[in-house]
Amino acid sequence: MIENNELLEWANVYGNWYGVPKKEVKQALDKKQDTMVKVDIQGAATIKKILPRAIFIFLMPPSMEELFIRLKQRHTESPSDLALRLKTAEEEIEQLSLFDYIVVNRWDKIDQAVSGIKAIISAEKCRVTPREIAL
Repeated sequence: MIENNELLEWANVYGNWYGVPKKEVKQALDKKQDTMVKVDIQGAATIKKILPRAIFIFLMPPSMEELFIRLKQRHTESPSDLALRLKTAEEEIEQLSLFDYIVVNRWDKIDQAVSGIKAIISAEKCRVTPREIAL
């Protein structure tokens, strides 16, 4: 898909390849459907260059301490990988100016994060001058 230019953005993150298929995003945008993609900071920066009027939401933990606890409880990273994830998270938080909104994802309160995202979508639909987003 990379070689055929079929991805909106792609990256190797922690040894795994991730990408956003361009075709599906274009089809949804052409139909004026709400379209969400989950990407890291690099992905957001790439998409912002391609779709500068897109809406960017940064989903973040309430604190670095809580992020550390969450990651440690998952038992999916080695100590060195855990340290890298935390360092990366700190670097990503420094890039908040790239985003339009922040939603805090609190432990056991995913419903609040979902409500925050829904409120952003609702507010954007109420804009006097809507953002036209096309790929």
